[in-house]
Amino acid sequence: MDPSQKARRSFLARLGQGVALAATGGTFWSYLLTQQATAGVFALRPPGALAEDDFHAKCIKCGQCVVDCPYDTLKLAAPGDLAPIGTPFFEPRQIPCYMCPDIPCMNACPTGALTGLERIEDARMGLAVIDIENCLSWNGLRCEVCYRVCPVKGKAITTEVNPRKLSKHAMFVPIVHSDACTGCGMCEEACPTEEAAIRVVQPRLVQGKIGEHYRLGWKFKSQITEEFKFEPRRSPAARKRPGKPAEVPGLDYLNQGEP
Repeated sequence: MDPSQKARRSFLARLGQGVALAATGGTFWSYLLTQQATAGVFALRPPGALAEDDFHAKCIKCGQCVVDCPYDTLKLAAPGDLAPIGTPFFEPRQIPCYMCPDIPCMNACPTGALTGLERIEDARMGLAVIDIENCLSWNGLRCEVCYRVCPVKGKAITTEVNPRKLSKHAMFVPIVHSDACTGCGMCEEACPTEEAAIRVVQPRLVQGKIGEHYRLGWKFKSQITEEFKFEPRRSPAARKRPGKPAEVPGLDYLNQGEP
């Protein structure tokens, strides 16, 4: 084989390798772009995180919040994680946020991507959602673990007494209140089921919006709601019974039934 044919074969082989490498790189890059576009929807951010778009604009992926977290709750996202690469997030089932009163992760942020909290109880990292079909308490077993471990117990999670179908005993079922839930994930981490029956997710994934055109008059006072204020009906026992009819003056003996 003459040198020109060898050179031609070598060129074609390298060209094929280059095309294959480019195709592989393009496929991997396409996967990364797709993953990055959807990852932020599911990511749970540290306390005090701004709205997702604003957070991405300010977060420089320095990792200072991760370093200052005393419980190793936070980590920087790697390819394939639930968050865009290099951004801080946490997975409650593994390590929840233990709600440090001094909020060291937020105070370590140099850019303001984490900011605005004076009390850790005001954090809104996510919202706990209960799967009542697999929750032990909702299936009639005594559990209430999520209620007991909740750091905002009695506000974020309360228990409601429901009757059990097959006996006279009551069921104590947990109820999550979105106005007080911090999204710390202690409930998810402590849930004893094989797969957690209570999970923390981004509120926008599960919460609806009633609409500004609806007016819930029983929740606020105004001139209109006061004018049309509902007066509850009185019970029959509370109603005034009619008394004995008064005697008509001048009643004669003919009307007294005497012979």
